[in-house]
Amino acid sequence: MKSDEQRILLIETYRDMIFRIAYSYTKCPEDADDVTQEVLLRLLQRDKEFTSEEHRRNWLIRVTINQCRMLFRSPWRKCVSIEDYAESLSFEDHDSSDLFTAVMNLDRKYRLVVLLYYYEGYSTAEIAGLLQCRESTVTTRLFRAREKLRDVLKEAE
Repeated sequence: MKSDEQRILLIETYRDMIFRIAYSYTKCPEDADDVTQEVLLRLLQRDKEFTSEEHRRNWLIRVTINQCRMLFRSPWRKCVSIEDYAESLSFEDHDSSDLFTAVMNLDRKYRLVVLLYYYEGYSTAEIAGLLQCRESTVTTRLFRAREKLRDVLKEAE
């Protein structure tokens, strides 16, 4: 049984990562909140111990992605526009806001690999394992995402 302090530490450690992944997948802050809550509940209710910190992170990412997929099957799902949500966030500068909006407007398959690679620090091989695809697929998606971001950001200037 986990103590209350351990539970709070787990939540504080992983809440933001789970939310970022869920938001990049759903493009809806309310849905991302729901997914985050569900994943954290599953983490807290899990009886089996993880073999390592990496095992825990990988499990959380996999559960988050699966929970997002289940959410898309729901008939109750609604979304808010990315631009409206971006306005509610605080960024250090306007370029960060533009980059956020550009990344969030990418197709899901590109958006997710960009998030895992650049924001979560996973290698292409690790991402391939998490997404259950080939490493070359992840590399191609990253390449195409960079091209699309480059084009969108040049147009914005």
